[in-house]
Amino acid sequence: MSEPYAAVEVIAAKRDGGELTDGQIDWVVDAYTRGAVADEQMSALAMAILLNGMTRREVARWTAAMIASGERMDFSAAGRPTADKHSTGGVGDKITLPLAPLVAACGAAVPQLSGRGLGHTGGTLDKLESIPGWQAQLTGERMLDILREVGAVVCAAGEGLAPADRKLYALRDVTATVESIPLIASSIMSKKIAEGTGALVLDVKVGSGAFMKDVARARELAETMVALGTDAGVRTRALLTAMDVPLGRTAGNALEVRESVEVLAGGGPPDVVELTVTLAREMLDAAGVAGPDPADALRDGSAMDRWRRMIAAQGGDPDAPLPVARHTQVVTAPAAGVLARLDAYGVGVAAWRLGAGRARKEDPVSAGAGVEWHAVPGDTVTAGQPLLTLHTDDDARFTGALAALEGAYEVGAAAADRLPLVIERIGG
Repeated sequence: MSEPYAAVEVIAAKRDGGELTDGQIDWVVDAYTRGAVADEQMSALAMAILLNGMTRREVARWTAAMIASGERMDFSAAGRPTADKHSTGGVGDKITLPLAPLVAACGAAVPQLSGRGLGHTGGTLDKLESIPGWQAQLTGERMLDILREVGAVVCAAGEGLAPADRKLYALRDVTATVESIPLIASSIMSKKIAEGTGALVLDVKVGSGAFMKDVARARELAETMVALGTDAGVRTRALLTAMDVPLGRTAGNALEVRESVEVLAGGGPPDVVELTVTLAREMLDAAGVAGPDPADALRDGSAMDRWRRMIAAQGGDPDAPLPVARHTQVVTAPAAGVLARLDAYGVGVAAWRLGAGRARKEDPVSAGAGVEWHAVPGDTVTAGQPLLTLHTDDDARFTGALAALEGAYEVGAAAADRLPLVIERIGG
């Protein structure tokens, strides 16, 4: 069929700093999805967008075109208001695991479509797949059934959800165009809007272990995504949260599941508890649900009950022992003093090299691999005290992990300045 536009003209318009029309955007996203625009042409357009940016209207139209490339889900039959959370990713960020059942215990339904880890950031599905029997792939009908029965479901997105994004995401990864805020925002929000949730809370991480290293860039991304969600009729807000220090005390799949269960049992690391409860309150408020306070639902066991039901509904055994790595190695404090800093990026790369993460989408991950840290910045330590324990199924991996940790921790007279856990709130 004859095409109404020429790809080269669309590329040139953006290359020269122009604003793309609605028609150009609709056509180029659709044509790329069906193969009428070649990868090299979309690569050139993505680079032009990275260099010259997009207006709010362009980003909104681009996002709408990506949504239109596939199906839209509808959870109105779930019988209660829906709320979802998206994190831009970090190290030790296991928050989805306790958060989804917690919000369900307080009266909202949580249809959480999650992803897998790539590089130093962990993936929610990889973590949950360390639970024996648990299945990530569900039909839309089964998702709705679990939402009705349990109130929370965490699973993989189907092939039909924003297929344009899946194709473009892979291209951006190999063309150095991942950093474009319009393309990041439209990628995240096209999937979240197509998911059909009524309310959305965005957890935008800031710091060495996050995609966004500084507050200004993180704020720009958060404001762009909040505007996209609001314009699409989704009640959207964002929190900028710290990722200069890894979250909790563990990074790695089964290790993070164990820590999440501790939080649901009323314990767990204070930062994980604080962020889980804060995000739960935001989700419930955005969904218009005036249920019990999330802190109470952690204490009284109702969130743990939802967790057990949620895991069992997807084939998992909540009582099964979690996988344990075959080998461990302890890193000790080099001197007495205060743990001055623990760098999120260094810890994340170490966990990845131990087998907890993947370099390519098709790589397998080790369920038991990862890093535990026994102190956090500000803690007093003694010389020779265990600081970190490394876990792996392949002891040849210790060398690379230890190299990643060189310079990632420091013992001194006092803790270095660090970001507050919740830096800023954006949106209403």
